[in-house]
Amino acid sequence: MSNKQNSLFNDDRLSSPSLQEARIAQVANRFNRQYHNKDLELPKEVETMPIFGDWVSGKLSQKIASSFWEIARPQKNQSCLDIGCGVSFLIYPWRDWQAFFYGQEISTVARDVLNARAPQLNSKLFKGVELGAAHQLNYQSTQFDLAIATGWSCYFPLDYWKMVAIEVKRVLKPDGLFVFDILDPQKPLAEDWAILETYLGAEVFLESLSEWEKMMKGLGAKIVSKHSGELFELCKVRF
Repeated sequence: MSNKQNSLFNDDRLSSPSLQEARIAQVANRFNRQYHNKDLELPKEVETMPIFGDWVSGKLSQKIASSFWEIARPQKNQSCLDIGCGVSFLIYPWRDWQAFFYGQEISTVARDVLNARAPQLNSKLFKGVELGAAHQLNYQSTQFDLAIATGWSCYFPLDYWKMVAIEVKRVLKPDGLFVFDILDPQKPLAEDWAILETYLGAEVFLESLSEWEKMMKGLGAKIVSKHSGELFELCKVRF
């Protein structure tokens, strides 16, 4: 396991479009397998880790979920963009919030499921999901009141996330909010979860919270509020 674990701390950065595309494809494949319930065969030493038992039982998903609405609840008639949305509209109370939902995804499975099923729940609020990476949002400038990006920041290095934040700033209205979560490497679960995710198909970057804050402040983002979970730090910023 040691060689694999060491790769979690390397200085690999997305220095070229080809590396960038390769990592995006890697993460997309990891989630496509999850949505298809296609499990990978993991090494015995991984299966003996306590976090593996939580993953198999489903307890892990409850521990790591970031409830973005706790610090930025979508408001009625707001236009909201969920980046890396997964199947958000099917499992979160968007109909209760009465907010307009737009999504962008790299998983073809999640995109197809949402575009097929979500209109049946509420065709007025659901505005569709675009297929595409987060650093190239397929939406107009100053279109959204709220942008959300939870559950995937840790799969990409900070230089990629800087591009994402610049794109989010572009599509937000001047008073819009951006909510995202950050893996806190100081949390007890962080290293074991990073190892598990690497074996599930997507390497994790363990970046310090201070580096995240430095990067966001450098882009003119002001931290409005934060919420600390078992694994992730949930942040709300305004540009």
